[in-house]
Amino acid sequence: MSTTTLTTWSLEMTSPTDLVPSVGVPGPEIRIVRSEVPSPEFSRFLYTAVGGDIHWTDRLGLTRAQWAQLLGRPGVETWVIYDRGTPAGYVELDPQPDGVVEIIYFGLVPEFRGRRIGGHLLTVGIEKAWSLAERWPELSPTRRVWLHTCSLDGPAAMPNYVRRGFKVFREETEPYEPTPTPGSWPGA
Repeated sequence: MSTTTLTTWSLEMTSPTDLVPSVGVPGPEIRIVRSEVPSPEFSRFLYTAVGGDIHWTDRLGLTRAQWAQLLGRPGVETWVIYDRGTPAGYVELDPQPDGVVEIIYFGLVPEFRGRRIGGHLLTVGIEKAWSLAERWPELSPTRRVWLHTCSLDGPAAMPNYVRRGFKVFREETEPYEPTPTPGSWPGA
């Protein structure tokens, strides 16, 4: 395989007033619900369903115990968007020291992309990141929300982040050797 270039952008918000909510709220068939019981199986399903075609591989080798440990930390939250009862995507929040919250995962299952629900899910995810300490009093109040995206993500990812009010604070480029994507069914 030939080597190509991978660009990774880190983006941030430093105030809840930076958020520019998506326009329009989807109809009643769309719901966003917090997955309150940490479930490695459900989280792994979401991870592979959303990221399988865009090279999300960093968690594929984790054991069930490692997934449980990651999900069981105070303040880690998974918010799932449903379309008529079917999981369509998710946002996972990861609290870090000193009031920093990373949107560590965000995305839609391929069949639900392009339906104008990603902006709504991201808006809710950002709002939940800013209010995380209200649900987890042991955490410091949120003072910064950040995420990263890369040139392997879908073409709507970066424009969605910028429209919601995120600002790029770092850009890194490195050589990358593409490999086949694992898809939603790794090993199948």
